[in-house]
Amino acid sequence: QVQLVESGGGLVQAGGSLRLSCAASGRTFTNYAMGWFRQAPGKEREFVTSISRSGGMTYYADSVKGRFTISRDNAKNTVDLRMNSLKPEDTAVYYCAASTWNGVVTKENTDYWGQGTQVTVSS
Repeated sequence: QVQLVESGGGLVQAGGSLRLSCAASGRTFTNYAMGWFRQAPGKEREFVTSISRSGGMTYYADSVKGRFTISRDNAKNTVDLRMNSLKPEDTAVYYCAASTWNGVVTKENTDYWGQGTQVTVSS
């Protein structure tokens, strides 16, 4: 079992920045590719970004490419999401995900989810 705990969400104005963090515990962190997803009210949960077990490969949704950066610290068992140039359409609950699949993390191959953290971007 892997426990994932997100932190760092909040309210920010459009154009601002936030950093989300996800702390993992329970199993060997480097066995998992990690990802971030988000879900806005009334919408499906969608992929934002993911990072391979070593951190050498990263993947981004087109909507966040160039604005968001994912990183992981395998010594601290954490994965961060740095979000810049935030837009109102980035408003959502953001979820951390862990997958034993060492490619792009998807909803279908996710093994564990965090509880989510709210990000609200005001215009």
